[in-house]
Amino acid sequence: MIKKIFLIGIVCSLFYSVRAQTDSTRTDSSSLNKKSQGYILTPAQKMIASSGEDLLTGGNAKTAQTVISGYGEATYQHDFKYKNSTINLARAVLFVGHQFNSKIAFFSELEVENDKVEGGGSKGEVGMEQAFLKFTLNPRQYLVAGLFVPRIGITNENHLPVNFYGTERPLVEQLIIPTTWREIGVGFYGQTATLPLSYSIALVSGLNSGNFTHGTGFADGQSDGQLATGDNLALTASLRYYLGDFQFQVSGYAGGTTGVGAYQADSLGLKSGTFGTPMYLGEADLQYNNSGFSFKALGTYVSYPDAANVNSAYASNIFQAMYGAYGEVGYDLLHNMGTKKQLVAFGRYERLNMNSKIPQNGITDPTLNQHHILFGLNYFPIPNVVIKADVRFTHTGPQNPGLIINPPSVVQPYQQNNQFLNIGLGYAF
Repeated sequence: MIKKIFLIGIVCSLFYSVRAQTDSTRTDSSSLNKKSQGYILTPAQKMIASSGEDLLTGGNAKTAQTVISGYGEATYQHDFKYKNSTINLARAVLFVGHQFNSKIAFFSELEVENDKVEGGGSKGEVGMEQAFLKFTLNPRQYLVAGLFVPRIGITNENHLPVNFYGTERPLVEQLIIPTTWREIGVGFYGQTATLPLSYSIALVSGLNSGNFTHGTGFADGQSDGQLATGDNLALTASLRYYLGDFQFQVSGYAGGTTGVGAYQADSLGLKSGTFGTPMYLGEADLQYNNSGFSFKALGTYVSYPDAANVNSAYASNIFQAMYGAYGEVGYDLLHNMGTKKQLVAFGRYERLNMNSKIPQNGITDPTLNQHHILFGLNYFPIPNVVIKADVRFTHTGPQNPGLIINPPSVVQPYQQNNQFLNIGLGYAF
């Protein structure tokens, strides 16, 4: 994501091996490698938050400049139980940024998912992932306005394929926190003068509960900047603290989900207004990187108190509460071997339940109660190119016969236990 500009001093979420080499080539010495208003920045804070697509200097340019970069990934997955495989160009993203002067810059990302989009039966997507202006207020604070990615979780702002272990993004940060989550709005970002603490707060477009669908959390209610409802809004905020090689974060979201006007909302029995029929999300995570070893842990919980009213209005059978958590460890097997190449072995355990609590007019779906265990390798011949391979073991609850409507005449039995082989390629420049 656009992090060198978008995040000051945040990089603990990058792999240690990639982090160390990127630091030596892309650190902005004029803004990051100095004393900062009363304290000395830690090594983690001195490092840039760049992931290869945001090469503007973020407020230090004296003249206008334009930068083009991007990232992408291709994947292969084999499903052992159902005995089928898929090969896909998951995404290709083009970044274009322009520095107007030392105070104002523009950032944009155009993404193509699943290779192409055709009329009728399309499975792909073409869309703007970001398009915003950044206004530098002073060396420690700035504003963003437009379509941008809120600071929620680890992967949402840091989702380039060279920045996370495994071929797939963490499932908790796909299904519970729908990465990549972008909204239209305005955000304020900064860093305190006396503590290694950064913060953000943003006012963004809200969700539309009329588009929520069973089994997808609230992801289908996002506008992604396309004709977003102006009838409701949301607030997001985060705090990030650095302690040695550790990074700690808490973030949250609270916003309305009634994406229609007051008259229509009243007829549907929904609360309208700026924060009408609210949804709440809380998240906490920590990251550690040192001597080739890395660790991540994240937990998140989503509460939707008025889900029963939404079910009555739209018959969507959605959640009242859901949660997810994961822990991950990794180690660079080539660390201290005198090479710039990396071979990172990792393991990750994920636990999530997308209907941990359902309203009285909902139907339980045990298949949304899931465990995932992953093991794999990530090979970096250079820091911004990665070859990945991993195996995922999945266990879910049983299928609820009450949710099977008009089943096909020939269907394979639902498999509560399954295994997947994943192979992928990724790049960022």
